[in-house]
Amino acid sequence: MRILIAEDDSILADGLVRSLRQSGYAVDHVKHGVEADTALSLQTFDLLILDLGLPMMSGLEVLRRLRARNSQMPVLILTAADSVDERVKGLDLGADDYMAKPFALNELEARVRALTRRGAGGGPTVVKHGALSFDQVGRIASINDQVIELSARELGVLEVLLQRVGRLVSKEQLVNHLCEWGEEVSNNAIEVYVHRLRKKIEPGGARIMTVRGLGYSLEKAVAPAAAPVASGPADAGPMASSSPHYK
Repeated sequence: MRILIAEDDSILADGLVRSLRQSGYAVDHVKHGVEADTALSLQTFDLLILDLGLPMMSGLEVLRRLRARNSQMPVLILTAADSVDERVKGLDLGADDYMAKPFALNELEARVRALTRRGAGGGPTVVKHGALSFDQVGRIASINDQVIELSARELGVLEVLLQRVGRLVSKEQLVNHLCEWGEEVSNNAIEVYVHRLRKKIEPGGARIMTVRGLGYSLEKAVAPAAAPVASGPADAGPMASSSPHYK
């Protein structure tokens, strides 16, 4: 899950970046509206956290341009406590939610989780794939209700594969989804993350297929075969097969 934060207050931005990274998100940060507009034009994100009071280009203009490009990306706007008019304008331009400064980080993280679920189609909180379950809110994976220990990168790989079950996911797609600007993540590193993830989830029946030179695919879960219905004794009389009656 990749998030862009557009915020010119460096102290607030640093706190948001640290908190969201600790929760397993890949986070990029820009300090003014022109940078935000450029980033949104060139890169795909799962969520935008947008301060409306940005320099060089206002947050409202960034939002207007984003929606003019027909982007459905969830947007959480940040405003001053007394800026009711700005909040209304932001919501009218297509923002999905807002928070007034100052705010509690745990509340922002809860709103981020809600918006990213909405951006993914509002699906269930827990994604199941055979015996494997992935809690998108708690960011916990388990097999047969037993939690498996995954790093933030392994969770990110699993999340992408679960979103595209049965479809090819290239290494470039994984890099774009997992990694922040300035990070040097090679294809070899992606192979290591996939290898570690595969070892941890395949005992539960989830299989990651490697398509050499192209990427990876999580096989569709196979439903367990229905148990055969036992037939009655060959010499059973007609009463043997009749349903019981209860008084």
